[in-house]
Amino acid sequence: MTAALRVPQELSAAVPAEQRGPGLDRDAVRLLVSRGTAEPGHHDFGALPELLAAGDVLVVNTSRTLPAAVDGRVGDGRGRGEPVVVHFSTRADRWHPAGRAVAGCWAVELRSPDGRGSTRPRAGGPAGTVVRLPGGARLVLEAPLDPGSARLWWARVTRGGVSELMRCHGRPIRYGYTRRDQPLAAYQTVFALDGPGGSAEMPSAARPFTAELVARLVSKGVQFAPVSLHTGVASAEAFEPPYPERFVVPPATAWLVNAVRARQQAAGRRRSARGGAGGRIVAVGTTAVRALESAAGADGKVRAAAGWTDLVVTPQRGVRAVDGLLTGLHEPTASHLLMLEAVADAEVLRRAYAAAVERRYLWHEFGDLHLVLPD
Repeated sequence: MTAALRVPQELSAAVPAEQRGPGLDRDAVRLLVSRGTAEPGHHDFGALPELLAAGDVLVVNTSRTLPAAVDGRVGDGRGRGEPVVVHFSTRADRWHPAGRAVAGCWAVELRSPDGRGSTRPRAGGPAGTVVRLPGGARLVLEAPLDPGSARLWWARVTRGGVSELMRCHGRPIRYGYTRRDQPLAAYQTVFALDGPGGSAEMPSAARPFTAELVARLVSKGVQFAPVSLHTGVASAEAFEPPYPERFVVPPATAWLVNAVRARQQAAGRRRSARGGAGGRIVAVGTTAVRALESAAGADGKVRAAAGWTDLVVTPQRGVRAVDGLLTGLHEPTASHLLMLEAVADAEVLRRAYAAAVERRYLWHEFGDLHLVLPD
């Protein structure tokens, strides 16, 4: 769809919106709107309440962002060793792709420091590799997640827990297009909840929401439905499908989505008095789509669910519970674009991305947003 599109490097958002000028807040980003087959629309993100209607539901991911990057050195301590940055991606409980229990293991990615505060790719392995971590902890690589890839490895940390290690020595994962390190608070969304689990990288589609904007949406009659999906690292996105991730769809969210969709069918999606089509299920981010669709049956009914999902939403599979999507702008080789094509026509997305480049929208976690709605 957008594989031939070239996104200029200068369109990568280098800092959060609130740092781009005095008096700005998180919502100081732009919003590209694709509605059915109409030409793309262009708005400020603050216009979102006017673009939605009473009865619409925003499905939001409540996963918090972890300080998942920790410095280390490869080696057993007999020399200085090679400096690396460990990206802690996903914690295993009783699950393993091959069915073997690996409670206490983490899927990790080893990266090489680039000398500018960020990292560059580095292959992991071999099995048995030891990484010395702060506080005397050690990380031991055990097996690759995918035998055909050396990027992510199952690993075990000795002498201490990973949560404590990240709390004391970790920082948010950062990539080279960002200008400098940011505090962890810059990577938390207004919907993030404390609790077990968390995401290696921010569910970034929700970042521009502020408490004030949420209040305006609620006053408009827009409802919010929480889910959680704890995301792993996404640094290598070139046509790579997402790995299994933990998710929860609470009973209250399943009930609300089913009730709204039942009203859609009963009303024939008739227009509201305000002229908008109310009663749409709009996922905030691809993570919210993956969680909700993982709990949706072939009949479209959503059931409360929790566990691991390996669902990959494609145009062939389609979406069963989601009508629209609010998301960031993705790289042309990102697997997330297949999910977008399950929500909107490929030609609609092609025109939207061409317009985004032409009008110099910003990409990545601190960038602008794209709202995809049905006719």
